[in-house]
Parts: sequence; structure tokens; C-alpha cells
Amino acid sequence: MIVRIMGEGQYQLADEKLDQLNAVDTELEKAVSAGDEEAFRTAFAALLDFVRSGGKVPDEVLHDSDAILPPGDSTLAEMRELISGDGLIAG
Repeated sequence: MIVRIMGEGQYQLADEKLDQLNAVDTELEKAVSAGDEEAFRTAFAALLDFVRSGGKVPDEVLHDSDAILPPGDSTLAEMRELISGDGLIAG
């Protein structure tokens, strides 16, 4: 699975990590829905860290991204506009 973090690049995660990725994404969705700024910051940082734990795809290699995440400096208000009922990661 290829996940792009806008402004950073692409990261490759093993397909078997999808359930873990969705669990972290669910925590983010809960924090955003609750309007909890502190929980949002914690959950969003955890999501980005999880994605970064995969191998970074070299910048000169381009793949279609399975998911695209906003940059790490995104605000709670911006995230509200991006999150659907499935969170940022569909699935």
C-alpha cells in the first residue's frame, strides 16, 4: 500500500498493516468528530508516524497513491472538511 503525505512524499506500508492503519485512522476520526484539539493533535501525529514507519519511496519513483494524507501542520478545522464517515483512509 502506498500512502502519500502531502508535502513529504510517498511511503510504502505492507498490506497486512492495513488493519492497524485503519485503527489509528479511527482514533483520528473520533478526535475530529469530538472537536478535541489535543486528541486530534495526538491522533494525527500517531497516524503520520505510523505511515512514516513504512519505507519512504524515493522521490524519483512515482506510484499511484492508495491514500493521500494532508500535511502534518493541518488544523482541526481543515481536517473536519477532509474526513468522511470512513476517516482519511478508506476501508
